[in-house]
Amino acid sequence: MTPLIAVNELSIGWGDDVLLEHASFAVERGDIFVIVGGSGCGKSTLLRTLIGLDVPMSGSVKIDGTSGARLGTGRPEFGVMFQSGALLGSMTVGENLALQLTEWSDLTPDAVSAIVRAKLRLVGLQGAEDKMPNELSGGMKKRVAIARAMVLEPTLLFLDEPSAGLDPVSSFELDALILSLNQGLGLTVVMVSHELESIFAIGSRCIMLDRDSKRIIASGEPQALRTSSGDPRVSAFFNRHAAPVPPPVPSASGPSAPRSSSPRQSAPEVMP
Repeated sequence: MTPLIAVNELSIGWGDDVLLEHASFAVERGDIFVIVGGSGCGKSTLLRTLIGLDVPMSGSVKIDGTSGARLGTGRPEFGVMFQSGALLGSMTVGENLALQLTEWSDLTPDAVSAIVRAKLRLVGLQGAEDKMPNELSGGMKKRVAIARAMVLEPTLLFLDEPSAGLDPVSSFELDALILSLNQGLGLTVVMVSHELESIFAIGSRCIMLDRDSKRIIASGEPQALRTSSGDPRVSAFFNRHAAPVPPPVPSASGPSAPRSSSPRQSAPEVMP
């Protein structure tokens, strides 16, 4: 079966600043596919490139067999939830959801209202359509953002750090919601996350980006990468411990002279 998303030899960055080089991977239909890695490795930039907000330096992205998916060129083929939720603060929850429907459909106001109520009910926020974004908790904002991403009935959702900034209970509830949408509606989900609990709870496959090598250094099921990877960087990430530090390179001038034995000079150093 043809993958829903096919990425081939993708390089991303800005100008001479390369974040990721020669990345190739595929997202299968029905996956909850997680992009992981340390800070600054290009996770969110990769997501922005996949949805068409950023142009790659080289390589290609195909979504459902079509190259160069771009926002702003027609009705979106997928839904997007940004890390902060990105709700419009001057609009009610209902108006935030209705905006895409009024932009991309000829539905009557009653039909739009019915869809808005249905999507809010789907994420557990029935009756919240008249609330303003500043009246919502962090977890509620994320749920509204997911509901808004689904109003056009996409089969593919992109989620940027959905659990970021949430308390453990809200994070668990959001994971359960994402999993139910995947299993109940057959949605394919591509998400950026560094939350190990979420990655292990709902991720079916993942890739790990590395800032130093600018490459994908691991790909597979999260649990398998946790227990079976021979790469210390991968093991460190999935097991929450520091990666081994390479030994220092000896100085070209040879070993340094021994320290003086005077009390002042032999006192322990205080590391910053």
